[in-house]
Amino acid sequence: MTIGEFARASRLSAKALRRYDELGLLTPARVDAHSGYRYYAGAQVERARLVAWLRRIGMPLAEVRDVCALHGTDPGAAARTVRAHWARVEAETAARRDLAASLVDRLGGPTDMTAMTSTTNARPYGLLSAALSERGRVRASNQDRAHAGPRLLAVADGYGEAGERAATAALAEIEALLPAPERPGDLLNALEDGVRRADTAVGAAAPGSGTTLTAGVWTGARLALAHVGDGRAYLLRDGELTRLTRDHTVVQARVEAGELDPAEAAAHPDRALLLRALDGADGGPGPVPDLTLYEGKPGDRWLLCTDGLSAVVPEAELHGVLAAGGSPEDTVRALADLALADAEGRGGPDNVSCVVADVVPEGR
Repeated sequence: MTIGEFARASRLSAKALRRYDELGLLTPARVDAHSGYRYYAGAQVERARLVAWLRRIGMPLAEVRDVCALHGTDPGAAARTVRAHWARVEAETAARRDLAASLVDRLGGPTDMTAMTSTTNARPYGLLSAALSERGRVRASNQDRAHAGPRLLAVADGYGEAGERAATAALAEIEALLPAPERPGDLLNALEDGVRRADTAVGAAAPGSGTTLTAGVWTGARLALAHVGDGRAYLLRDGELTRLTRDHTVVQARVEAGELDPAEAAAHPDRALLLRALDGADGGPGPVPDLTLYEGKPGDRWLLCTDGLSAVVPEAELHGVLAAGGSPEDTVRALADLALADAEGRGGPDNVSCVVADVVPEGR
């Protein structure tokens, strides 16, 4: 089939097919040695349509590649990858829905749109949480900071000569947000302002150093999450573990562009090179945090951690410990022990910090 025929059969443009060829997603069956014209086999139509469908639901190219690779060998794993992607999309949609309902309420008073959110008048729930921060087996000092409380969850990973001061200053500004507003729009605005103040505070307290920050404010019904850097946040719900944040790193940007696969990224020498961090540089407004809002329900378990945990412990093992049902105190200890263990060549090469929080009926 010519590229034009294949484009019509697969519902992909010729431009997209050329791009997917460059990325190794859809390699032509034959390329004319003289003209460079691409020809495709009829058997490739199914894969091409799969790529088109996955792109239509907004899946990043790196995940599309994973699903295509699994499709022929492990369909169940391919389906789980799609399910995990869609769980993230639904969570982001829920956050936008809450914001839309809040805006309607603010601009025009209560309307039928208020019913869009199931938590507008929801019964409040509490958090049982625990935090743990360890120096690790290699670093001379601990530049991480972690906080776990009934309303605030946070981890910060400082770097540079005064990294510990940077992380401490950032968390102090986020702690100052409490008590935080409960209306979704006001809450996210306050959290964004808090991150900007944290950037300024880091610049004053630790010039030349910086920190990452992943922080969640709990209202009793929702968790408002702010994220800058390569810390991570996860949600365990009904046995499924969903990653809620994306790394702000050079390597992650290349993964999303399809230039690296996740396995290459995990071992890449530049994997810790940050695109966003709090450092107070140049006195500007600071980095724009990723802001999201997640509805909570009893039985949910949140994990926030620095890359000292996520960079050395696979998600499958994180899932196993989180799903084991231990208390938050026991769980953070078990997670840190995974990173510190000499098995699998880990041995705690970095500071390790994590926060685990369970959603429970208020008053427990």
